[in-house]
Amino acid sequence: MCYHDLMLKGMNLIKPSDLTVAEIDELCALAEQIIVDPSSFKDVCRGKILATLFFEPSTRTRLSFEAAMLHLGGAVEGFSDAMNSSTSKGESLADTIRTVSSYVDVIAMRNPKEGAALLATKYASCPIINAGDGAHFHPTQTLTDMLTIRALKGGFEDHTIGFCGDLKFGRTVHSLAEAMSRYKANKYIFISPKELQVPEFITDYLDNAGVQYTTAERLEDVIGDLDILYMTRVQKERFFNEQDYIRLKDSYILDNAKMTLARKNMIVLHPLPRVNEIAPEVDEDPRAAYFKQVKFGMYIRMALIAKITGAI
Repeated sequence: MCYHDLMLKGMNLIKPSDLTVAEIDELCALAEQIIVDPSSFKDVCRGKILATLFFEPSTRTRLSFEAAMLHLGGAVEGFSDAMNSSTSKGESLADTIRTVSSYVDVIAMRNPKEGAALLATKYASCPIINAGDGAHFHPTQTLTDMLTIRALKGGFEDHTIGFCGDLKFGRTVHSLAEAMSRYKANKYIFISPKELQVPEFITDYLDNAGVQYTTAERLEDVIGDLDILYMTRVQKERFFNEQDYIRLKDSYILDNAKMTLARKNMIVLHPLPRVNEIAPEVDEDPRAAYFKQVKFGMYIRMALIAKITGAI
């Protein structure tokens, strides 16, 4: 497929299911073209502006969006902390979006409140890309994960994927589980303590989609069955009770001893940042792919921005 076969210009991306399977494949193909020949894309967004509105802390997502737009020849404005915006004065999200969207061609927004990105689409005069809304979805991290899987595992079908750690609040888990469920013969193993099990709205979705999944409490018991291990951190910011966070934060730590139980061709993904759920010693294992993910994230966001702004 040629990377301009499908038209994504002007669309909002709030959750992974906003994209069809064909559109995901197209975005990945375009990202692969950019990786091979980045110089051909260095001016495609010249004259266009991306706003990054981050009401919640971020390093990789915000900087990769900004780097993506700059590599495409466009410009960036926005804020990395809600205290640096008029929301600190009491301005509503609706008014912020109305204002900013009158200046720019596309907005990437992160907000700690579930549903904030969808709400923003009601007031924006330009496309909205959800860069994370609470514990709901993080579709561009999902695209990052999928480009990584496609590059390292050859495709999106017939994988056993283990999701490990905070599966209750982990929006990256929710997004990837939903997205990969649309491809054939994928099976999931959800590995978590009982308090952090995957929420019902995800298991209901998987049941309706006919996706096979099981649960486990010990990573050691199932790591040998996995093609892909998706590690997550236990997120302090999602807990109302700090004692619960302290009790659960070290539930799962991936180290070399556990890696000896894994398949030789398994890959380890992590949306980052990590705290201590992956020991630094694992970084030297060739199966550790989480820093490759970071680079893939910039390329897939370049593809997405180029398509949504109509540059390609």
